[in-house]
Formats: sequence, C-alpha cells, structure tokens
Amino acid sequence: MAEIDRIAAAVRALPPSCGPVRLVAVDGHAGSGKSTFAGRLAAALGGAPVVRLDDLATHEEFFAWTPRLRAQVIEPLARGEAGHVTPYDWNLRRFGPPSSLEPAPVVLIEGVGAGRREVRPWLALLLWMDMGAEGSWARGRRRDGAALSAFWDEWTEAEMRHFAADPSLPYADALVRQCQEGYEWLPRRDSTPLAHRSVTDSEGLPPSG
Repeated sequence: MAEIDRIAAAVRALPPSCGPVRLVAVDGHAGSGKSTFAGRLAAALGGAPVVRLDDLATHEEFFAWTPRLRAQVIEPLARGEAGHVTPYDWNLRRFGPPSSLEPAPVVLIEGVGAGRREVRPWLALLLWMDMGAEGSWARGRRRDGAALSAFWDEWTEAEMRHFAADPSLPYADALVRQCQEGYEWLPRRDSTPLAHRSVTDSEGLPPSG
C-alpha cells in the first residue's frame, strides 16, 4: 500500500470532528507543497472536497479569512448541511460566484494558517508539511517568477507575523515530508491530541447559537 493510501486510511478511521465531517487541515509555509499533497490525499480518499484558503484570503486580508471560513464552511458542516465557498479572483480582485460544499465524510482545508487556533477545535487532524520557511519560499518564488517578487516580499512578512502570533506546528498531529517517491507520514508524539480538544475550548471558536 502506498503511503498516501495509508494516510487516507488513517483519516477515514478518525471520529467526525465537525458535525458528520472529519475536517482535516493541511498547513505549512507557502511553497511547501500543501496544494499538491492535499489534492493527492483527496484523490486517495475517493474525491474528498478541498477548501483552499487562497479562495478565502484577499490582497487586503492575507490572514483575516476566519469569519468567511466559519460562515461558509464550519458552521454549515457542523449542522450537517451543505456549505459553500465564494472563491476570490486574485486577478480581478473580487469574489466570484459561490461553489457548493457538501458534508462529505472527509473535507480537507489546505493553506497557510489552516491549523490556526480558531480552527483547531473543529479539526479531526492537523498535518504540517515538513519543509522549512526559507526553502518553501524559495520554491514558491521560482514557481511564480520574478513578476510576483514584490507580492512574495509582502507575503513572507505577513506569514512570519502570523506564525509568530499563532503557530500551527506545535499542534500538528503529524508531519508530511515529500520524498522522491511520494510522501512520508511522521506522527508527532509531542503534539496536543486534537481528538481531546473541545469545540468550546477557551482558545477556540465556540459554536454560535
């Protein structure tokens, strides 16, 4: 069995964390390979939906997307209802039409900050891409080219501020390391077990009435 299939099997075995849904976060530095890994894990899970935080962030709000994530994704799924995402167009600088999000057995949230403190109480699993900041950012810059150099300068400063104030790595249940042939799954013994964190945790996001 391929490692990605082992990860998928472990995810399926988790108890639901957000209504009937196992909400799984894939976090890590920009350029660390989150999108590719989330896509492959979603495929191994039989086509699990993927919520991409790039669709919820904006040029003005790199990390102020929590209210949108809560209203569009977390609260509906917690009720067992369909949510939606109104993806942001980074070229037109505006939100597009909504895309439906059904309460599947597993829903992935992928993006920088997916494991932030306001999201963690709803997660069944928090995964962190095991690539350092400098290496990740260098890979992202190569991918996007010189035309987006100024954007990357602004982004990396914002990312450093975010993780300094609200780190995800200490709470990750497992690290995901990209190898020449697929991925390596590294459970962390020193993490805070998300299964034992209540949705009414004082540092979390309590459900609304």
